[in-house]
Amino acid sequence: MMMPTSSEIPIVPRTILVAWLMCHSITSESKKAQISRHLDGDCEPSPPAVINTSFKSVAVEPVAMSASELVAEVQELLTVDKEDFESKARAEAEQLKEEVKAGTFDNSEALVGLEIELYAVDSRTDALRRMPRQLLGLIGFEKELGLHNAEMQTTPLPLTSYGLDAQEKEIQAHIAPAQEKTEAENIQLVADGIWTVPPTGETAAQYLTDSIEEDGVRIATNMTDAVRYHTMANTGYPCACKLDAPHVSLEAETVMPESLITSIQPHYQVSHAPDLPIYFKYALRVAAPLLALGVNSPFFPPDLYDDAPDDEIVANAEMENRINIFESVLNPPADAPEEPKVRFPPEFETIEETIDDIASDTCIIPREVEETDRFDDSFRHLRHKHGSYWRWVRPVFDGASRSAANARIEFRPLPAQPTVRDCVAFEAVFAGLMESLTRREHPVRNLDWEQAEANFYAAARDGLQADLTWLTTDGEETTAIDEICGECFEHARDGLELRGLSTEDARRYIRPLRERLDRRTTPARWKHDHVEESVRENVPLGEAIWGMQAEYIRNQRETLVEGCFTDWL
Repeated sequence: MMMPTSSEIPIVPRTILVAWLMCHSITSESKKAQISRHLDGDCEPSPPAVINTSFKSVAVEPVAMSASELVAEVQELLTVDKEDFESKARAEAEQLKEEVKAGTFDNSEALVGLEIELYAVDSRTDALRRMPRQLLGLIGFEKELGLHNAEMQTTPLPLTSYGLDAQEKEIQAHIAPAQEKTEAENIQLVADGIWTVPPTGETAAQYLTDSIEEDGVRIATNMTDAVRYHTMANTGYPCACKLDAPHVSLEAETVMPESLITSIQPHYQVSHAPDLPIYFKYALRVAAPLLALGVNSPFFPPDLYDDAPDDEIVANAEMENRINIFESVLNPPADAPEEPKVRFPPEFETIEETIDDIASDTCIIPREVEETDRFDDSFRHLRHKHGSYWRWVRPVFDGASRSAANARIEFRPLPAQPTVRDCVAFEAVFAGLMESLTRREHPVRNLDWEQAEANFYAAARDGLQADLTWLTTDGEETTAIDEICGECFEHARDGLELRGLSTEDARRYIRPLRERLDRRTTPARWKHDHVEESVRENVPLGEAIWGMQAEYIRNQRETLVEGCFTDWL
């Protein structure tokens, strides 16, 4: 595929040409100049970060870090004694097992929570925008990997009708005023699985690969000033730092290409911590059908594609490229001796095996973790290690206080969704499944792990058209997607009703996903059909992708807070 240069961009809906001719966003070269000025101390402080009350522990960074400070901290991290760190983590794992055995992590009821990632675009042109740090703090969002990212988490609440309703309203209450404030800066926050329109005056390849080296430390130009992100490019762990997808190849010197993607992560807290492996087995089995329903990243920024016929690129597009992006960027090359860290996880028979798997995982960035007054600081090195325990479904153990200690499952396969209602639908369905499948002892737990893994990657490739295998309530094997997703919906309804929701309320949360199944239309399929039709009409692929992206963003502007993806159909 022949790609236009930044001075030869074709005209597409919402005048994407303007995004390349007007310098509303900072360019790579000016960003590098800013980093050089930072070395001389030219760094404007940002406001204090908002302290959240979510499941996720957030470090408060009151001021922006200069490049020289960043380099110094990366260098300091690289001097940490790895063996001493690992020894402390192993000892803390044994301590954690004792606390679990003592019932410290048991709770009277299930809680749910949700992490949501977004990215910023220019509201006039749809081009990716770097999010000003002061504005990010002002709207109460947290930074993520790229300067264009923003993240929020909900307050953990009981899995009840009131709890789920409060989750939805909290997200709406957070996003609606944030959009008002960002609009004043001509910025729109977008909930999407992958961005496709690069910043003004840059290609996506430039934005993702730009970096500088200072005192032997590699710093990504467009990466958030979080030490852990920059250290990944400077450790001995061989992250491949490349994109490897159909017709796409890109190599970088940092993990910045991972910032192409955004996600949502539902959390489900189990009542009795030693039972977590049972819930975990079911979570692995439902990963494929839920991913098939949620796929939302079939296309890359056009300049990342190799020279291939447009129709061939469209035909070979995978429905959820987020899966292979995360794996190809952060995992070692295939011929490396190190085990991949981003992968479909194993299943566990006991809670001790679960904790041991975290403790034995390779830690990319060992560090001395200062003790605070948090209860879970008694296993702070293990918690730090868990930060790079990048399984698609993963167990979590933490708690700011002994009474808040909890064991939960973080469900990580899902890309960001088009609307708040879609996000909460996945949160509710996943939680309902965890409640019902375990209580009813559904036979799908006996589905071979290898089949569950194959299902997962098939769902990433083909969405609802994937060949999946499932065991029904009667123990019979089926490959019918209507039957597979239908059982998931029925058990999600059952699980929500077991938590006190009425049948009507349960079905209301499930309906956005059921309609996707009935219409055989996921966000990825909507995108794919849009681009496929344009290419069939001889529209160049770059224009087709940007035209699709313009319509996605335009639809979301009207539906993000109060609508639903199926309103677009």
